[in-house]
Amino acid sequence: MAIVGTILQEVVKHKKESLDKKQVNFDLQKKTLKKLLQKAKGTEFGKAHNFASILKSNDFLREFQQQVPLFDYETLFAQYWNKLLKGQANVCWPGKVKFFGLTSGTSNDSSKRVPVTRDMIRSIRRTGIRQLLSLAELDLPPHFYEKSVLMLGGSTKLVKMEKYFEGDLSGILAGRLPFWFNRFYKPGAISKERDWNTKIEKIVRAARKWDIGGIAGVPAWVQILIERIIKYYGVNNIHDIWPNFMVYTHGGVCIDPYKKSFQKLLGKEIYYLETYLASEGFLAYQRRKDHDMELVLDNGIFFEFIPFDLNHFTPEGQLIGNPKTLLLNEVTECVDYAVVISTNAGTWRYLIGDTIRFTSVRDYEIIITGRTKHFLSLCGEHLSVDNMTRAISLISDKLNIEIKEFTVAGIPYDNLFAHKWFIGTDDKIEDKEAFAELLDSTLKELNDDYAVERKAALKKVIIEVIPSQLFYQWLKLKGKEGGQNKFPRVIKEQYKEWEDFLKHQSV
Repeated sequence: MAIVGTILQEVVKHKKESLDKKQVNFDLQKKTLKKLLQKAKGTEFGKAHNFASILKSNDFLREFQQQVPLFDYETLFAQYWNKLLKGQANVCWPGKVKFFGLTSGTSNDSSKRVPVTRDMIRSIRRTGIRQLLSLAELDLPPHFYEKSVLMLGGSTKLVKMEKYFEGDLSGILAGRLPFWFNRFYKPGAISKERDWNTKIEKIVRAARKWDIGGIAGVPAWVQILIERIIKYYGVNNIHDIWPNFMVYTHGGVCIDPYKKSFQKLLGKEIYYLETYLASEGFLAYQRRKDHDMELVLDNGIFFEFIPFDLNHFTPEGQLIGNPKTLLLNEVTECVDYAVVISTNAGTWRYLIGDTIRFTSVRDYEIIITGRTKHFLSLCGEHLSVDNMTRAISLISDKLNIEIKEFTVAGIPYDNLFAHKWFIGTDDKIEDKEAFAELLDSTLKELNDDYAVERKAALKKVIIEVIPSQLFYQWLKLKGKEGGQNKFPRVIKEQYKEWEDFLKHQSV
């Protein structure tokens, strides 16, 4: 079968070369918005917001921004999406919506029902194929293209409601995979299992039968799976079971805090590729080795951006008013932006809740820096998830310890404020005060605003070291175990409940 791998390798390289020759520029975004408006102009939303007249405008981009307000989930659901659940057609996108993806979110968030149209499913598939073609960049051996791909997501068994189906996005997509991909896809029928521990157990028992070349999934859950496989079979590392495992595709959270412990599970080096696949669409993926993710400009998603600062957002992450948004040709590098999207799933000028930063405006390359509501600015310290993640990663390397999870809360302290960090590690930290001082000094180097506030209103950095397993027990308690779920890096509304949970565990 080696010749099959060689043929597939050549096909991938040829297709990738064709994509590379395609001109990627802002004109693609103009065309994308025009297609979206044209197709949706006859819908209830399109009529209410004058899509037909917008299309006739000489500056339809600006006209679109003026005619259509910004929406968050609650507003869009209350005004439009709730009608989709009742089976109403032509609300925000032509036709009825058969599928709704339940957003994974974090333990702070309840799941939201996001429409997944047939057009969006096709767009996600096209982008997925593009990312597959980008493997040519890695110069993998021919036999890799004959190996299976393990996709560790939520249950692929959807819940049948009266007028629609709902479930994890992976479940919606798995039933609609290209026919040629089925021979590569694992865990197959096991993916229908809804109980996370049962699913993991079945995958572990089947692991030796599979020849896995690539894995896709959230880092924490992939790591737990690999640890269980290694323990079950009594081997030294995962390559003793899957010797051809070469590519790990991750998303949802930054991989850096997990890499140190992840490396210990491997017998050889692998490639890490990042994706930005949300319930609302496939927004970006890493196309080139040693580069950041590139936005997908021509596949059913139109992007706008709002500077993520106190001029546009409250300290709680709420949008202030209806601010002017920036188009892709107006952004700059090294600035955090909240992402606004309009898509072929009927999400119009929708504040998705993520923040990103452009690392290359020329190539439309980005990194995800956090969530609009998952950052700390009690007194102007403007501490982002990116700052937190980088600090934890640097400390982990410096102290040679594995920090698998962490979260931080802003709390009152001596009539002012403090940051309380919960550090999830199974290693021993002898001196918590020294750890807190190192964390504090690292954050000061990464964030000037934080350094200023540590001399003023931010009086203390408090550290609590806990077993990493408690983070996953909390997620299980909240019904957020496995799949695309992740623990929030900043814990706000549920801070007291989290503290009570930890106290109960120590009793």
